[in-house]
Order: sequence, then C-alpha cells, then structure tokens
Amino acid sequence: MTGNVSANRWRGEVALHLGPVAHVLRPSFSALVAAEDELGSLFALIERASAGQLRLTELAGLFWHCLADRTDMTREAFSEDVAQAGLARCTEPLKALLVQVLKGGE
Repeated sequence: MTGNVSANRWRGEVALHLGPVAHVLRPSFSALVAAEDELGSLFALIERASAGQLRLTELAGLFWHCLADRTDMTREAFSEDVAQAGLARCTEPLKALLVQVLKGGE
C-alpha cells in the first residue's frame, strides 16, 4: 500500500497517511460494530472526541477496525505508526470518519 491508494468518498472512505504509506479507512457496518464492541458506544466516543478526551488507544482502535486492508500488518505495528504520525496528522481523518458515523451514507 503506497501513496497511490485513494479513498472513495462516495463509499464513506477516508485516507490516512502514516509516513510513506496511505491507508484507506472504510466505516462499514461490520467495522463499526467491531469498534463499538471494543471501545463502547460510538456516540460516547464521539462525545469524548469533541470534548478533547479521546485517548490514543481509542483512536488507533477505531482506525484499526475501519482499516480496509490489513495485509501484512499487525495491530501493534499499525498502532505504533499512528502514534509516530502524531495526533495532528490523525485529526482530519478522525474528523471525517466521525462525520461518516454520524451522517451515514447520503
């Protein structure tokens, strides 16, 4: 997966660039259910995010569950890449993903 990967916004996909690698986050129903099973209510997660209370583990967990392609990747390595990228780089993809959760496919 390189910089040539692009997210399809019509499918609700979001691009997440971690170093030289571009990942596609796809908030499918099954991905969101898995995220909710691990992280708790998505509405509560959104409230924490809007209050600046979202934890790095929650951010990485949501991204992991929405990751479209996990080929040759472990969750630990992916989470480390998220941490290395920093919160500033992850803010826009997070915002776009949370908007998709709230609005759904229109």
